[in-house]
Amino acid sequence: MIRNLFAALSGGIFGLGLVVSDMTNTSKVQGWLDVFGDWNPTLAFVLGGAVVPMFFAWIAARRMGRSALGSPLPQLPGPVVEPDIVIGSLMFGAGWGLSGLCPGPAIAVAGFGGWQAALFLVAMMAGMVATPGLRARLPRLSQA
Repeated sequence: MIRNLFAALSGGIFGLGLVVSDMTNTSKVQGWLDVFGDWNPTLAFVLGGAVVPMFFAWIAARRMGRSALGSPLPQLPGPVVEPDIVIGSLMFGAGWGLSGLCPGPAIAVAGFGGWQAALFLVAMMAGMVATPGLRARLPRLSQA
């Protein structure tokens, strides 16, 4: 029960932060990604507002080992960059650039984003459902 309360509170704060930072505004996000055109650098503050605290959070997590609720904390990712990470990052970036939304903001605008946000959510969910089957087939396809 308490975990669900913290999850809902964290999700609400995250969603509010996305709305306040204008990450739910697709034109603003696409303006951030348009570095060779009409570039909008304001989302750099959003990036800094996420990366800087996370740096200190990882340091604190290393010392604590467990969350305030007693769950084990995830380990830092390893230094090896695997092909899955590169391919996933490229796909994420392409989707983000084309739509101006990524999963967090897409969920945040689900109630007021119109049919385009709903279409994005359906496509995102379809990709999430299809991914395990595709990943299981990829090694066999690359050997053929």
